[in-house]
Amino acid sequence: MRGKETLVTCESCGRKVPRNKAVSFEKSVHFGTELRNANDVRFSERMKVYYCISCAKHRGIFEKKKRNAIEHSKKMF
Repeated sequence: MRGKETLVTCESCGRKVPRNKAVSFEKSVHFGTELRNANDVRFSERMKVYYCISCAKHRGIFEKKKRNAIEHSKKMF
């Protein structure tokens, strides 16, 4: 259906963008205590974030995605 695409929020500027026009990117987030002993707690997760076209271009997301695709294709062969 036309005009029924869900809106997502740009991570950088907060602009509402249709999901099919937004640029999705996997961002790694790391949490941890600064303790350097046995009680050290570390946690990491991957978040899927969305950027509008202008913010993705400004932050270089297209180049990062292109680089990741090239590395992934080299691993396949």
